[in-house]
Amino acid sequence: MTKLFETETNLEREERAIKLWTKSEPEKCYEKLGRYEVDYRVFSQKSNTYAYVEVKGRHKKVDEACPLPIAARKLVKIYDAMNRDIKATKAFVIWACEDGIIVGDIESLIGKAKTGGRNPREDSSNDIEMMVYYDIQKGLKKTMY
Repeated sequence: MTKLFETETNLEREERAIKLWTKSEPEKCYEKLGRYEVDYRVFSQKSNTYAYVEVKGRHKKVDEACPLPIAARKLVKIYDAMNRDIKATKAFVIWACEDGIIVGDIESLIGKAKTGGRNPREDSSNDIEMMVYYDIQKGLKKTMY
C-alpha cells in the first residue's frame, strides 16, 4: 500500500465540502468510506445510494482554482465504484477551495490529460502521475462557503 499523507486538516476540509454540497439537497446524507477507497458515498432517501464523491483539496480561491486537477487513477476509481453499485447513478468530484467548492459530474466533464502532480515526497509513489485538468465549463457548479 502507498503511504497516506492525508492530515486531519485535509479530512476537515473534505468534511466541510461534503456538508456544504449535501446541505443544498436536504434529503441526501453521506458516508465517509475507508482510507483507501473513494471519499464518500452519498445517499438520497428517494433512491438509496445516489452517488460516489471524491473531494480534492484546492489551496486557491474558487475564481483562481482552474485548471482543476485530479489524478486519472482517481477518476477510474470513482467510476468503478459507481459501476459496482447497482443503486448508484452518478459520480462527482468536489474541489474544496479556500472560499467555496466546485462540483462536477465526472461523466459530463471534458478535461486534458497530461503527466503532472506535485513535488515528489519521500515514500510517495503517486506524486508525479497521469493527471486530468479541467477548465471552467458548463458541467461545473460553484458554491461559496
